[in-house]
Amino acid sequence: MKIIKPSATIENKMCAKDAFKHIERCGRTCYKSEDKITGESAKDFVARIIRSGHESVLEHVSVTMRIVCDRGVSHELVRHRIASFSQESTRYCNYSIKERFGNEITVIKPCFFDERERDYELWASAMVSTEFAYFTLLENGASPQEARSVLPNSLKTELVITANLREWRHILKLRTAKDAHPQCIEVMNMVKKELTEWLPEVFNV
Repeated sequence: MKIIKPSATIENKMCAKDAFKHIERCGRTCYKSEDKITGESAKDFVARIIRSGHESVLEHVSVTMRIVCDRGVSHELVRHRIASFSQESTRYCNYSIKERFGNEITVIKPCFFDERERDYELWASAMVSTEFAYFTLLENGASPQEARSVLPNSLKTELVITANLREWRHILKLRTAKDAHPQCIEVMNMVKKELTEWLPEVFNV
């Protein structure tokens, strides 16, 4: 069994300058103020529309994130509607295939358990038992989609999400709130860091 930490990376993105210019071109259509476009006007325009709450214009630019998290967190993220999702499938992935998965399951380390505490030991022991049950079921002739019934929420999954900038702002607002799940906050803070480094004028507000 392998224990890893979650991660988040931008899979594809427009050049920041091009993203701002595209948003400005689209947004100025509303006011027919295209004549005010200059080489340096785009960032200020985007900042103004965010301040005014005219965020629909942000929907003209999308970005794809690749997120590695546990399945519990993924169940929360796929509930967002204005996005496209592709996810590692436990129906079709057979974790006993050594070349692909190392003949082991991979789980995400919970951020709320200290490795020196008894609770972490209980969690790790449960993961080992789960792995044993999963591979025993496969050995007994169960298909991956049947054996997956014993796999835990802590199982690592890979999730690719494409959403427009407005929706990413909405997702981040909900999933980094104080009452959000701790592991979801952990992952979405990684997403926010990536997005803020790319477009601070959009995400650092």
